Amino acid sequence: MDAIEAILTRRSIRKYTSKPVSEEVITELLQAAMSAPSAGNDQPWHFIVIKDRQMLDEIAERKQYAGMLKEAPLAIAVCGDMEGGGRPEFWEQNCAAAIENILIAANAKGLGTVWLGVYPKEDWIAPVRELLGTPEHIMPLGIVAVGYPAEEKPPADRYDFAKVRYDRW
Repeated sequence: MDAIEAILTRRSIRKYTSKPVSEEVITELLQAAMSAPSAGNDQPWHFIVIKDRQMLDEIAERKQYAGMLKEAPLAIAVCGDMEGGGRPEFWEQNCAAAIENILIAANAKGLGTVWLGVYPKEDWIAPVRELLGTPEHIMPLGIVAVGYPAEEKPPADRYDFAKVRYDRW
């Protein structure tokens, strides 16, 4: 699958088979994440790979809209270092780029994913931080549920020419 196809066919998948994701594929997803651009090349991201069934279930119980984690064999929490680097004001954008790379790479590998937002909703941040044990300066931006899809979704054509301008508004 080429890059454009991986982008255009990526969909949010919320139902997964029980097939585990191999360590090799997990490493490839993390390599893709860490290949994302970052302001000043700060790379403020940290990743928590969650495979423990009890932990996945607990996050699903305590974080709103995370029920699919009860089926997912894997999740990757993407966190930003609020103190590190020379451009900490861009940590959200940098970590969002890393998440997007995970989503696209996973699709290219035949996996399904869904991005679960955490930051900036305090009532979502607190339970996730507690469960993951993140230090105060490490902020969870989002969690990506990952697994082999147990549902199929056709590509969605979201191109809207009315939202495109050339040269100026």
